[in-house]
Amino acid sequence: MNLADTLNLECMCRTLSPQRLREQLETTPELAGMANALAGSHPHLFSQTAVFLDPAAHQTLARTIAAIERVMALPAYQQSALAQASAIARQDWGPVGAFMAYDFHIGVNGPRLIEINTNAGGAWLNAALARAHRDCCASMQGMFDAHSDLGRMEQVFIEMFQSEWRSQRGAQPLRTVVIVDDAPQTQYLAPEFELARHAFERHGLQALVADARDLVWREGALWHPALPADQCIDLVYNRLTDFDLSDPAHAALRSAYSAGATVVTPNPRAHALYAHKRNLITLCDDAQLSVWGVSAEDRALLHAAVPHTTPVTAEAADALWADRRNLFFKPVAGYGAKAAYRGDKLTRRVWAEIVAGDFIAQALVPPSERLVEVDGTPTRLKLDVRAYSYRGAVQLLAARTYSGQTTNMRTPGGGFSPVVVLPIVPEQNCTQPPNETPALPFEGAQPCLGRPGAAA
Repeated sequence: MNLADTLNLECMCRTLSPQRLREQLETTPELAGMANALAGSHPHLFSQTAVFLDPAAHQTLARTIAAIERVMALPAYQQSALAQASAIARQDWGPVGAFMAYDFHIGVNGPRLIEINTNAGGAWLNAALARAHRDCCASMQGMFDAHSDLGRMEQVFIEMFQSEWRSQRGAQPLRTVVIVDDAPQTQYLAPEFELARHAFERHGLQALVADARDLVWREGALWHPALPADQCIDLVYNRLTDFDLSDPAHAALRSAYSAGATVVTPNPRAHALYAHKRNLITLCDDAQLSVWGVSAEDRALLHAAVPHTTPVTAEAADALWADRRNLFFKPVAGYGAKAAYRGDKLTRRVWAEIVAGDFIAQALVPPSERLVEVDGTPTRLKLDVRAYSYRGAVQLLAARTYSGQTTNMRTPGGGFSPVVVLPIVPEQNCTQPPNETPALPFEGAQPCLGRPGAAA
């Protein structure tokens, strides 16, 4: 094992202080009480432990994302992806999509891409969480800031939205931002809507959180009754999972987007190009990528990082069922792990629904694990690593630790975890004598409670 694996599997060090988390979340008087409210309503949202990432894995992850975005910028790729999308996705107003996220399992052969998301949740919360963990001790600060400038993360996010605005509106001033979802106050990550709203306001923008059903399309502009009567909506930060805006309840937003009257990010085009599950099949098609002119280096990165993915068809059903224990099945239009199944857990009834539906089969990539303490007991949880990115550059890394088939925020000891990218160290420093605790890359945190083999 490398040092990151050793720490993840043998160290239960806790670096989260509730007080420091409160300071990072409650940045204005209006946000007072958020930390206590989250502790009551979302008891497993935040993990007390950080996840460690090998520097080579971090480099591969970043290079893979950059390679994917180079492929997705190719006219031939875009023509292929958009040919299968709804007409609204073929409109190109300029924005590429805020808060892209690439989810990876970290295997023995490096990062393996599980899926790509638009309108990925958690970035605002994870930035606050990482700062709280970082502040546990002086030496942790340098390790966190080595891969993300956490002190400027709010500015980085705001600049992303400004870039999205300029790509469609040029030098016109951005005045209003509306964060949109269905019944936003009932959404699981609703607290981060408020974090985002206050961040926009701190940067001089008028911002509000709104239900998409309350938007009004009138006189060639998008309006909301909570805004001044003469102030239309300039930009929509879109958190809807109606990716092509086809729900009749979203007709006003659809009309505004179709007319180019409002900047919408992320938008139907971004989802069709990046996040539709069919795109994973394309990224595995080395022959097609070669025809499109993708470099040998980028094809090698994708071959190593993207698990083989194929459509589920009636013709392939028997072969896929026979190999189901090595596969993971996902609906092509799914999100949030809904209706996603490990093949070894399938029943014949569910399999019939999968074959009749529109699904992909992805080679199963076991997740790595993190040792945590749950009620005094060393417990191994699964983990994935999410890279929030913009225009191919990683902004922030976060992990999700969980038990069960798919990620969730309901596992004791689990939840969002910050990612610490370890410094490059000589290989011999990764090996510990038997019965000794691995040397921690920081001082001043709670002592490591784990021992080699404790959770074996």
